[in-house]
Amino acid sequence: MRNGGNVLLHSIVELEKAANVLKLLGDKTRLTMMAILKQRECCVCEFQEVFDTSQPSISQHLRKLKDAGLVKEERRGQWIYYSLNQQNELYGLLLDILENVSDQRDKIKLIEKSNPTLRCGC
Repeated sequence: MRNGGNVLLHSIVELEKAANVLKLLGDKTRLTMMAILKQRECCVCEFQEVFDTSQPSISQHLRKLKDAGLVKEERRGQWIYYSLNQQNELYGLLLDILENVSDQRDKIKLIEKSNPTLRCGC
């Protein structure tokens, strides 16, 4: 596995766990979320801005990623911010996958330009 040109040690994950991660990331929305989270943490309202979908739909995607241990959440007041779970045993596999996915700078710029956290109070 490579990360920024550095060779990292990685562990072999169980086939079933790897298959579950690949199935989760087979969804374009979840894969895009993970690519964004590789670059910055986000709250639900920021993802709503990117995907133009409902809060319950975004929350459902995030719940699946959290249940798999791929993302973690941090509560700040009444709001929850999501980030990649670097402690998960599948983190290396996730990085390998995300290295081959286009970065999501355009979506991150959209979040930063519209600043939805001002509207939702995050």
